[in-house]
Amino acid sequence: MSAKILSGKEMAAELELQQTARCVELNKNGIHPCLTVILVGDDPASAIYVRNKERACGRIGIESRTVRMPAETTQAELIAQIDALNADNSVHGILIQLPLPKHLDEAAALMRVRAEKDVDGFHVYNSGRLLQNNPTVLPCTPRGILYMLKKSGVQLDGANAVVVGRSNIVGKPAALLLLRENCTVTICHSHTRDLADITRRADVLVAAVGRAKFITADMVKPGATVIDVGINRVDGKLCGDVDFDGVSEIAAAISPVPGGVGPMTVAMLMENTLEAACKASR
Repeated sequence: MSAKILSGKEMAAELELQQTARCVELNKNGIHPCLTVILVGDDPASAIYVRNKERACGRIGIESRTVRMPAETTQAELIAQIDALNADNSVHGILIQLPLPKHLDEAAALMRVRAEKDVDGFHVYNSGRLLQNNPTVLPCTPRGILYMLKKSGVQLDGANAVVVGRSNIVGKPAALLLLRENCTVTICHSHTRDLADITRRADVLVAAVGRAKFITADMVKPGATVIDVGINRVDGKLCGDVDFDGVSEIAAAISPVPGGVGPMTVAMLMENTLEAACKASR
């Protein structure tokens, strides 16, 4: 069999139409959503991500600002910039583009962003609310994963879900969101014993491990839904954490790389920014 392709690109395009209409209505009410990205240094991948976010904002009608800071920026200078944006009422969302240069404290920078402007959902207040099953701002990639699953009609209630990867950005919050949908959730990581035995039991398998083509066909249950979060470059080409060619012959549905989770992450960033603008106007 050949798996159904879960096109994040198509879902994101559909969402953009709705977001554009919402933005028009907000503008009519005197609300002008604004997302500001802080980009420190000259990492090429980060520059591409920021450009994609700027373009998405432009298509929807969200004001996009980018604060570019040199690689030698000090922690104090970065904090001062965050504080300035926190105090600017015209800015509804603040995003610190990661990774930061190694001499900077990422955790301290993320904590400095006001929780209501944290459109990435990384602040401990927002992550704590998610843990208590009373979420405010959801992290963009996990929110995008859940949207893809629901939009595709995947049965989540009672499903056995396995998340490979335990990062604060994807793995842990994705597991919590699946748990909220009444999945039975297992989180696997680099110390997990008999990993393939666990992944083969998954009705829903989320791969967020950061290793190219790590999940192979023999690790997947026939008929499973596989979400590939990985972005890796092999021989100049982008590929995910899943061996797409092999797994697509086993799974019932699979997200591709590129064109899967990536566009949904940007779409959910736009969603979080619009929601932040709405809340700020109340």
